[in-house]
Amino acid sequence: MGSKEYTVILKTMSELILNELPKAEYSSIFNDFVESEFFLIDGDSLLVTCICEKSLKQGQDLHFFYLVERYLVDLISKGGQFAIVFFKDAEYAYFNSPELLSLRTALILHLQHNNTIDVRTQFSGCLSQEWKTFLEESYPYFLIVADEGLNHEQTHLFNFLIIQSWAMKVNAVLSSGQTSDLLRLYAYFIPSKYYNQRFFKENKMRIENAYQVLIKKLKEHRVLAFQTVFGNLRWHNMMEEACETISLLKQIWPEGSDIRRVHCVTSCSLFLRMYHHFLENRKKNTSSQKTKTKTQQEKSNCLSLQEVEDFCKLHCLSMVFLLHLPLSQRARTRFITSHWIRDILPFLKMKKWCEYFILNNTHIFEFWNMNLTHLSDLNDELLLKNIAFYYEKENVQGLHLNLGNTIMKDYEHLWDVISELVSEFDVGKPLPLRTTTLNFLQKKSLPIEATSTGKMPNLGFIPMSSELVDSFVGDILKDLPFLKRNDPIVTSLIKHKEFDELVHWHSHRPLSDDYDRTKCQFNEKSSDPYYLRSVQKYHVFQRFYGSSLESVSSKLIVTQDVKPKKNFSAPKSKKANETKAEIIARENKKRLFAKEEQKEETKWNVLSFSIEEELKENLNSGIQKLEDFLKSCKSNSVKFRVEMVGLTACLKAWKEHCRSQRKGKPIKDLSIAAQMMKRIHSLMDKYPELLQETDLQLIARCLQCLGFDELASSLYPTEVAGDDIKEKKSTKYSVGIGPVRFQLQHMGHYLIREERKDPDPRVQDFIPDTWQRELLDVVDNNESAVIVAPTSSGKTYASYYCMEKVLKESNEGVVVYVAPTKALVNQVAATVYNRYTKNMPNGESLCGVFTREYRHDALNCQVLVTVPACLEILMLAPHRQAWVKRIRYIIFDEVHCLGENIGAEVWEHLLVMIRCPFLALSATISNPEHLTEWLQSVKWYWKQADNMIEKNLSSKRNAGYRANFHKDFQMKQTYKVRLVLYGERYNDLEKHICSIKDDDISFDHFHPCATLTTDHIERYGFPSDLTLSPRETIQLYDTMFEFWEGWPRAQEFCPEKFVHFKNKIVIKKMDARKYEESLKAELTSWIKNGNVEEAKMVLRNLSPTSAFSSENMITMFPCLVEKLRKMEKLPALFFLFKLGAVEQCAKDVREYLQKTQERIRPPTADKEAHDMANKLRKVKKSIEKQKTIDEKSQKKPRKMDKSLIHEAEHNHLLKSLEKNLEIPQECTYADQKAVSAETLQMVFDRVKFTRKGAELKALAKRGIGYHHRSLNFKEKQLVEILFRKGFIRVVTATGTLALGINMPCKSVVFAQNSIYLDALNYRQMSGRAGRRGQDLLGDVYFFDIPLPKVEKLIKSNVPELRGQFPFSISLILRLMLLASKGDDPEDAKAKVLSVLKHSLLSFKQPRTLEMLKLYFLFSLQFLVKEGYIDQNGNPMGFAGLMSHLHYHEPSNLVFVSFLVSGLFHNLCQPIQKGSKCFSQDVMEKLVLVLANLFGRKYIPAKFQDATVKFYQSKVFLEDLPKDFNDALNEYNMKVTEDFASFLLIVSKLADMKQEYQLPLSKISFTGQECKDSELVSHLMSCKEGRVAISPFVCLSGNSDRDLLQPRTLNHVVLRTIGISHAQAPLLWSQKFDSQGRRMPLNAYALDFFKHGSLIGLVQDNRLNEGEAYDLLKDFSLTIQSISVSLRELCENEEDNVVLAFEQLSKSFFEKLSKV
Repeated sequence: MGSKEYTVILKTMSELILNELPKAEYSSIFNDFVESEFFLIDGDSLLVTCICEKSLKQGQDLHFFYLVERYLVDLISKGGQFAIVFFKDAEYAYFNSPELLSLRTALILHLQHNNTIDVRTQFSGCLSQEWKTFLEESYPYFLIVADEGLNHEQTHLFNFLIIQSWAMKVNAVLSSGQTSDLLRLYAYFIPSKYYNQRFFKENKMRIENAYQVLIKKLKEHRVLAFQTVFGNLRWHNMMEEACETISLLKQIWPEGSDIRRVHCVTSCSLFLRMYHHFLENRKKNTSSQKTKTKTQQEKSNCLSLQEVEDFCKLHCLSMVFLLHLPLSQRARTRFITSHWIRDILPFLKMKKWCEYFILNNTHIFEFWNMNLTHLSDLNDELLLKNIAFYYEKENVQGLHLNLGNTIMKDYEHLWDVISELVSEFDVGKPLPLRTTTLNFLQKKSLPIEATSTGKMPNLGFIPMSSELVDSFVGDILKDLPFLKRNDPIVTSLIKHKEFDELVHWHSHRPLSDDYDRTKCQFNEKSSDPYYLRSVQKYHVFQRFYGSSLESVSSKLIVTQDVKPKKNFSAPKSKKANETKAEIIARENKKRLFAKEEQKEETKWNVLSFSIEEELKENLNSGIQKLEDFLKSCKSNSVKFRVEMVGLTACLKAWKEHCRSQRKGKPIKDLSIAAQMMKRIHSLMDKYPELLQETDLQLIARCLQCLGFDELASSLYPTEVAGDDIKEKKSTKYSVGIGPVRFQLQHMGHYLIREERKDPDPRVQDFIPDTWQRELLDVVDNNESAVIVAPTSSGKTYASYYCMEKVLKESNEGVVVYVAPTKALVNQVAATVYNRYTKNMPNGESLCGVFTREYRHDALNCQVLVTVPACLEILMLAPHRQAWVKRIRYIIFDEVHCLGENIGAEVWEHLLVMIRCPFLALSATISNPEHLTEWLQSVKWYWKQADNMIEKNLSSKRNAGYRANFHKDFQMKQTYKVRLVLYGERYNDLEKHICSIKDDDISFDHFHPCATLTTDHIERYGFPSDLTLSPRETIQLYDTMFEFWEGWPRAQEFCPEKFVHFKNKIVIKKMDARKYEESLKAELTSWIKNGNVEEAKMVLRNLSPTSAFSSENMITMFPCLVEKLRKMEKLPALFFLFKLGAVEQCAKDVREYLQKTQERIRPPTADKEAHDMANKLRKVKKSIEKQKTIDEKSQKKPRKMDKSLIHEAEHNHLLKSLEKNLEIPQECTYADQKAVSAETLQMVFDRVKFTRKGAELKALAKRGIGYHHRSLNFKEKQLVEILFRKGFIRVVTATGTLALGINMPCKSVVFAQNSIYLDALNYRQMSGRAGRRGQDLLGDVYFFDIPLPKVEKLIKSNVPELRGQFPFSISLILRLMLLASKGDDPEDAKAKVLSVLKHSLLSFKQPRTLEMLKLYFLFSLQFLVKEGYIDQNGNPMGFAGLMSHLHYHEPSNLVFVSFLVSGLFHNLCQPIQKGSKCFSQDVMEKLVLVLANLFGRKYIPAKFQDATVKFYQSKVFLEDLPKDFNDALNEYNMKVTEDFASFLLIVSKLADMKQEYQLPLSKISFTGQECKDSELVSHLMSCKEGRVAISPFVCLSGNSDRDLLQPRTLNHVVLRTIGISHAQAPLLWSQKFDSQGRRMPLNAYALDFFKHGSLIGLVQDNRLNEGEAYDLLKDFSLTIQSISVSLRELCENEEDNVVLAFEQLSKSFFEKLSKV
């Protein structure tokens, strides 16, 4: 390959990667798995990332290893499952830096020997066949890799790795720019896309050749680098020398030793020998003229052998220090700032090479007792410099300090061993250490850096007097330092805001809250007829929408006087003291039922003939009609008759079918037999009391006919005929398998579910199960409950029962339904409108809605449906507490959102703040017991608080205190929290893998047990929710029977012999479940009792044989949909995770149908349609012309005839044209009969003017839809309604449909892999498959999802709820606002304390609670200093504005500081004096400032290297204007100082035992401090200023004052205090990644404001269209929010800042509206 072609391919690869960088999604890289998906870390990327860490100094090995382990332990604590890969070829990139080469080798050895991590070093390079095979077998989901190396060559190697990973469908995650919080790790995720895979395929040869060229060049570099140091010595010579040295040492130390000693003596002796050899060669060559001048000059500056020996002695002594000094002592080492002299550098390189050769040959020590524990601590350059400095400067100047006996002995011993190993020459005696006078360190005026704490802020808290503060943190206040009243910090607070206060600005004025500002859909008090009509339309639509969700008739609620129930659990006596009215009612009911039965009897008599005829002609459609009738019928006697008719028909059909089977083709259609058995099941289970002898005889005959003689005789003993004729006859009709196997294998989904038969008087529509009755009891008793039950199991019913109860009690009580998404809010509200009607008092409403976008009747309704953030606004609003007290019950739907990464803390605040009982519903929580226990502890707190409040109220009343007491609506509750668990799904779910074979899609059934390994079963058992369908259970038995011939319990588990099935005609679902559990237990016992190989064979053989196709499967998407249609598996939901893919796939399916239509459309059809349209136009004109003539002349009968002819012709043409243009049935997925034309039109009209309305309408006509977060609610409702009605049957969607949206379907298809497809989302999404009452079986298909991922999804547990960091500065200010301004101070204080005391994170964790208390104090200090609250905890200044923008912390704090300092007033100058208008330049600058504060979206640093042309956007956001930037830096410094003080105080909570251990390998560096060495005490004298940072980090000379440095990273701080820098309210104007490169902000907001084009943002800013729209909408809402707040705060109508923000808000909104 030529150098030009080589350069071109490297450049092309680099540009391809650069182009993908800005599209990278910054998200949590492993979402909600208990264990993440398997991923890989490139070892060299890890090394590069850690070596570039700002706090790390060169040569500080232990600090480097600490950084590596801290990163890895962070991954593991978040559930990371990974392997680290070091490629052999990657080593070549370090040959110019031998110090990194030895460090890399030590790192590999350390990870292999001292950790349990999977480290792979067997691959030569990323293009090798072994590596490809490894990726195919392990299928990692992503690879963490660097986008830039330490040199160009390494960057190219990383590029090859990224390109190759993409080619193998492995996604890339950048190692730079990662951030971490308590539960998640965020990083840039770059998915493998089809065009990247295609690029590799098309250029495979060129890429491989370029790689070979690169490796060749790197090898040449190695030779060159080696020659400059070792002269004529070759690589293999050095390897031999190293081996020889090691072998010699094994003879000297046969008993073995520690790696540090071994490394020290071998590397020093090898180095001395090599240096001696080098000097010998130099002597020989000095006379020769061949050497170049440069080389001579270099060699003339060589060190003498004695000088090198002196240096080695210093190194030996430093190693002895490492052996004997604990980390606590070493962390106090002085920091020497001097560098090594230039002459020593080449020889230092030589020494590092020698260290590398020794480490590279450690395998020679394999059978020798060598302790490798301290591989992480082979070098400490700072310590070495300290020792060198002492002997060069201090010792020479007369300071003589002893080494101490232990250190002296060990040092002498090591030097003696070196002497033995260097046999060629004498290396001198161990002492004195310095025999030469050369200074190894450069001279410097201040060689020792002072680490005094002079710069550190004053340690101490500002004293506060607040009852609330004392109640929460009173127990720790006594141990904390406080500032005196006369301290300058305290005295400066008094005048803090006086000068800054803006004239005409009333910052203390209470602002309207988010509720007031949320767009009110209808003005509740208006009497405008247009308004009333729109309200009416809204209610009509809501009822229509609700009726599409469920077929429940509306119920009129009448308020009743609530009679207290004396005893809930007491048994009710039958007919005891029945009143006359009750007797009459009972008799009436009886009469009505008899009348109803008569009606049904008549109806059956009318229909029976036609159904019986249908059964004869077509059994399947006949059975369908029969079952439709059974669903509508209530009378048991009629149902019984219908079932008997069905059974007789099935028997006839089966016999006819068997007779018609030709000889030699004994394959029978067992579905007819299954239908017959289904009728028998129904008769035997539901109507046993109605069965007569003749009926039993018929059933026995049917059983006998199927070949189930034993069952037949057990039911109706008959004479068993012995002749051959009977025998032949029975085999002719027999199904050929036993009755149990037949039922499990062929009618598993028909098996009868265990259902109670006794009705519950509280429920009219259905008979509730036992667990559902428990829920009703919970509501009746005013208890709280955590309810965990599968999707579509009926858990939501309790919510509606609860609503009904509160609606009946009074007109005041309120039920709040909290849903996680707006889509779910709209759905629940519609359901409430549809279910209930109630005559409310004037101005009151039954149901209200409150989301961030709009609200409707929110505070004047009885059922409020809202999202968590909006309820939190109401709960924390000081003047809304009277309304809060009206709340009777709160229902939290999808409560597992408590574990989400965004908004989880809001759920937590609500759960601890509410005083009323609650219901918390979820289908997916793995630790519900822990959650319930936490919530119970909160309820006990509220029991005490309520008692205290009640006591205080009564004492005030008794004292005659005539205050205006709020009417307290709190009802008596039991404070008990029940846990209700139910694990049984109504429908079975079966999984299928899709693969492409011969250009067609094939489906392989996927057995759930195939996901398991014997190791997994042994460690964790079978996952609790891994259930099998009955046919899968049979498949498991058959496989077990096949693969262990001598299985002793085979007969016992044989289906026909199994104890729970014996002689049962009707096998129920519960019996099948018992069989499944027994088989699972048996397989587990195989593994535990030594039959692992057999178990492995079973699991292996259950796995499907289909291979995962590497083709671009998404192009086959329309074929997949078509195939599902042919298999009758529609309606189906197709889950994809990228907005673009969701829309594109839906459009592709429509395109496919259009092409099909074009193909089958007759060639003349278009011409005919064109001709008809022309004729129609002419006829229309004639009709109009005739009309005008008719109007002029009144009586012309002949003309009237003419107009009638025209009209008839018009109608005929119109019908013909419609018929010509109508979509053929095979070219649409829409079910035209499902919805009336009027309904369809009504739904379409609602989206007439929306962004995606036209597209959705066109798709819907073909029965297709898509659903994602960027659609507005009307568009989503169109898809939801038409899908539920059955009109749309294909919907592509993102995870928006996972959370509780009622869209049941027949099949669910996962059609795209993503990090968001995790255990939790999988369960939520797959739960949609199988419609209760319609499908007895749900199907789940995996399309384009790799097999390892499928296995992971099915077997992974859902994550435990662990709690987030619960506080933020804004939250604490909002709590202080509530406590000081609340309508009811005692109630407000109790709520605030509950939030502070009861975080899930600190539940049963006293150390975490103490840390949170200290963080609370830090927040208060910050708020006091910034002037948001006074020393009594009362809000002041701009507290309202800051808390109003709480969504945007810390940007809200910075915004207020800019406002207060007058920066916005300087910027917002109108065009001319007195004008209210501002120039475009001012507007753009204002957007620039806001874009730097709000909606920040970073781009990976490397993208700045791209030579890309931008067409409309600037893409990279400019810096803040200078005055704003200076103000921001000043703000950041103040915060940093305060946070540093806080960290110093909180450091006392650290677990120092853990702090002195490496985080992952747990290697401890503790021990007795060395007291007998004066030199040690002198060198380790820095006791001050090393309190809050890790002792490992101190090794690089870092101290507490580094906490004041901008961008101090989290791994500097002590790791066991549980606080990270993310908790400091800092907003840096510039952000740097781990390699020190600046990461630019995406200028999307400013770019859009300038050009107004969404396409421009897609093209230049590399944003997805939907994502860009969402970001701009949020940005627009923020500007709007600020604008309204400023207007409320300022009384001056003409204040420039207010006017400028109003102008900006208006113009930004207008631009966005045009999109």
